[in-house]
Amino acid sequence: MNNLYIFLVCFFITVSLTVLILIKLIPYLRSIKIGQKILDIGPNWHKSKEGTPTMCGVSFVIAGLVGIVSVIAIFFKEIPTKDIILIVNIYIYGILNALIGIIDDIAKIRKDKNQGLTAKTKFLFQSIAAILFLLSLKLTVGISTALYVPYLNIYLELGFFYYLIAYLVLCGMVNSVNLTDGIDGLASSVALTVGLFLFYLVFVRIESVPLTVISAILIGSTIGFLFFNIHPAKAFMGDTGSLFLGAVIASSAFVLNSPLLVLIYGFVFVIEASSDILQVVYFKLSHGKRIFKMAPLHHHFEKSGFSEMKIVGIFSLVNAIFCILAYLGLGNL
Repeated sequence: MNNLYIFLVCFFITVSLTVLILIKLIPYLRSIKIGQKILDIGPNWHKSKEGTPTMCGVSFVIAGLVGIVSVIAIFFKEIPTKDIILIVNIYIYGILNALIGIIDDIAKIRKDKNQGLTAKTKFLFQSIAAILFLLSLKLTVGISTALYVPYLNIYLELGFFYYLIAYLVLCGMVNSVNLTDGIDGLASSVALTVGLFLFYLVFVRIESVPLTVISAILIGSTIGFLFFNIHPAKAFMGDTGSLFLGAVIASSAFVLNSPLLVLIYGFVFVIEASSDILQVVYFKLSHGKRIFKMAPLHHHFEKSGFSEMKIVGIFSLVNAIFCILAYLGLGNL
């Protein structure tokens, strides 16, 4: 079986359908006034973005689904049943998070402000999705509770605590990608570096159909979306898209059997979330002082005079470097 054929089929379907759907979806959303709301506390120049069509992440969620169904239909006899089940598990997890994003995006539109579901409600839904994903993996394809530690090249048998770490990685990465989606093209570009890293792994190091499909979806989705999302953006993915991408990126770690590794090849997402947490904690402990001019970190760079394109370039380059470091940490995995 040639993984390159699987990649090409899934990639071309995903990227082309994403573009075709957006060509029709953007003017439709604009006509019914489904646009992004901008918080007053954000950079004042972001106000010009208000009204830009949002929830456009639904384009690559649908495109990726068609890509996966096509791959399974075309290569059904060649793909091991276990791999098909794993791919289905991953994509269902992605769709569940996309549905949470849709609910959140609709709530924002109805409230006419950039605040949808409460943080507790959103996290509850994400927790349920993560637990269902882990339970499904255990029941359908099996899941080892031996945690691989990058660089040290050792496995730690953690038993139940493995699931706790896995749960935290899943929910953490989903929310980290969501927080990164704050300026034109940023979340898409960083996610693209992850997709390229996984693509490289498949064709150089690890032969894996599920990883091939994940890389094709990430690369196809982000390239197709960037045609409309690069500055100045004509469309925003909304929580619909960012939660979906976060779920797909997080679940890729379980194909590699190394939940910790995604914290390295998804470094920029982790730093974005960490900066937000640090800002909130320090603000409360210091009674009003701030570490950053604004959080997450990309807004700090904006406030420091960096253009959106420069931030996207720097953050993408940094994540690409950490993808290389993640590769060095594979050991005998």
